[in-house]
Amino acid sequence: MDVTEKKEIDNKGSNAQQVVDPSLAADKEAEERERQARELRAGLHPLKYKFVLWYTRRQSGIRATPYEENIKKIVDFSTVEAFWVCYCHLARPSSLPSPTDLHLFKEGIRPLWEDAANCNGGKWIIRFKKVVSGRFWEDLVLALVGDQLEHGDNICGAVLSIRFNEDILSVWNRNASDHQAVMALRDAIKRQLKLPHSYVMEYKAHDASLRDNSSYRNTWLRG
Repeated sequence: MDVTEKKEIDNKGSNAQQVVDPSLAADKEAEERERQARELRAGLHPLKYKFVLWYTRRQSGIRATPYEENIKKIVDFSTVEAFWVCYCHLARPSSLPSPTDLHLFKEGIRPLWEDAANCNGGKWIIRFKKVVSGRFWEDLVLALVGDQLEHGDNICGAVLSIRFNEDILSVWNRNASDHQAVMALRDAIKRQLKLPHSYVMEYKAHDASLRDNSSYRNTWLRG
């Protein structure tokens, strides 16, 4: 059994055991309200969601390090003030080496296909020339942090993938089987980024990525 097959079997097993507990969701909402109230009392401007920024730098070598071990947490933030302190000190995408990934995800969601919040979902993919990718990434980050994208509850996070000849933006959502929600998210991204008509968006479910062990090849939906 190869690694890809093992991941797929493990993932299917975990999917079968996942049951949404309404009490856990209610507890999470209560924690968020308490956090926001605490930040307001401190004179801050709370965000709707708390976010975590992650960084991945893939190193070439004889023995490849497991992907999960390469993902490093940079910082988390939950207020407008904390976001700008973090963001102003981050390296710009144009200065990052290739291949590198930046992941901006809601707290509690790891940027992994197998994560409980991601495993039934997928991602919209947009490919950019390197000269413009930084601007679109910044617009996407501001939209996520400011809860400006419609259907925000269905969004898990976003990734900027720095590659040799292009950069790739992807927005991850929770449910790949809900076609209406998937297409509504596509339209919301296009509107928010003011994406030119010449750009093609592609969608790929995470279970397909587990099968072919690829993030961006063999997409099954274009729009």
